[in-house]
Parts: sequence; C-alpha cells; structure tokens
Amino acid sequence: MQVIVEHILSISLYERLIILAELFIIGAVIYAVLNFLEGTRGERLLRGTVLVLAVGSLILNVGVKTFGMERIAFLFNGFLLAVLVVAIIAFQPEIRRALIRIGQTSLFSASSRQQISRGVEEIISAVSQMAATRTGALLVIERKVGLGEFIETGVRLDARITAELIKTIFYPGTPLHDMALIIRGDRLVAARVQLPLAEGESAVGSLGSRHRAALGLVASSDALVIVVSEETGIISIASDGKLERNVTESQLRKVLKEALEQGEQATEQQADKQQ
Repeated sequence: MQVIVEHILSISLYERLIILAELFIIGAVIYAVLNFLEGTRGERLLRGTVLVLAVGSLILNVGVKTFGMERIAFLFNGFLLAVLVVAIIAFQPEIRRALIRIGQTSLFSASSRQQISRGVEEIISAVSQMAATRTGALLVIERKVGLGEFIETGVRLDARITAELIKTIFYPGTPLHDMALIIRGDRLVAARVQLPLAEGESAVGSLGSRHRAALGLVASSDALVIVVSEETGIISIASDGKLERNVTESQLRKVLKEALEQGEQATEQQADKQQ
C-alpha cells in the first residue's frame, strides 16, 4: 500500500490531471455501456470483467514501474487479448443490437417522428369530429408507466392509428364504444378498457363517468387522457392528477406529440431489454 501511495505522490500535477481526465472518460464510456446493457444477461458479466481488468491493470502498472515485472506485463497483455476475443463472443447479441441501433438511428428517428406526427393528426381529426357530433370518447395515451393491468381488462387490438378506426370504435352502439381506448406509441393496443373512477366529491364535482375515469387513472400514472363529452362535445385533457377542459386544437397537438413520443421511447427501451 505504501508503494502505491509513494508512486502516486511521485506523479506531477499535470500527469495527475491527465490521469483524472482519462479516468473520467473511461468511467463515462463504461456507464454508457452498462446503461445500454441494463436489464440484459450481459450486464453482470460486463461488470465482473471490468472490475477484474481495472484492478489487474492498476496493480500491474504499479508493479512494472516499481519492480520491473516486464514478463508479467507481457503475459497480462496476452490475457487481455484473450479476454477481448471471449468478450466479442459472449457479447455477440448485445454488439449486434448496438450496431443495428447505430446504423438505423437517423433513419429510424426520422421515420418514428413521421409516424408520431401522423398519429397526432389522426387523433386530433377523430377527436374534433367526435366533439362536433357529441360522440362520447375516452382515449388514453400510455407514456413511461405501463398500463398492462388495465389493457388486460379490455379487448386487445394491434392497429395503426387512424381517425376512421377511432371514430368507428366510439360510434354509439358498437361493441367497443364503451369505456376507454388505450394508445401506445403509434398503435391502438386495446379498446373497451375499464379504468378506475376517481372518488371524492371535491375532486370530481358533477363530472360524468368518463371524466371520473380519466381523473382516476392520472392519479396513479403518468398517462395522458383525452375526454370528449357526450353531453356538450367539450374536449378535456387529464394529466398529472388534473383535468383541463375546453382545450384548443393547438394545446391538444402539443401535449399529444409529447405523450406519443414518450410512449414510443418507453416501448423501444422495453423491447431492447427483452432481446
């Protein structure tokens, strides 16, 4: 231990700053890799490998400079080469996924943004037309917090967002018109979904069941809920435990775009972790 301390004290201030900068860069790279691998089978393997290599390199460098252990250094460099080959084999699925993501980032991002923008306009078109005809509707936009427990109570869908389909689902008398429609990213995932109703007279006042359901959901999740009143045709938005009524088209477009983007990102992250 004393040898290590003496070695550190013998290093000049400039060299110490260089070492700190290098350690910071290495730490940032390791953090980014671990964050990418979080939740995958390669995460724990990488943590162990990094720990062994970091400790081994530190001890070896001190030993070589202090005691002149060139042969051990040569053997350790060969060991590093073997570890590199093994790591490529062990992390093959993660490396392939990373390369695919890098290669598709710009194209996929542009495509994803176009899909989100199209979905926003389709939802706005459907909501505006249902408001004009006073067709009651309850649309839930899933964000970061998953709504799987509620999706299971409804009828599963896997359909692209279109104004025509949304209007058909909520058309009075159709089998799926009652209760809520859940949207995840650019997909309609479930209809006729039962939501918890908000309780307490101070919270709901004289609101109908759709508005109470919207408040009940946003009280326990980060979802965005759009409500079209069957009685008045007024469009309302529920989010963060609050209900805002008489929202304009520009307000609706802004919050919808943000919510759909968050939902799409959450879906991509979940899909990556399952691979």
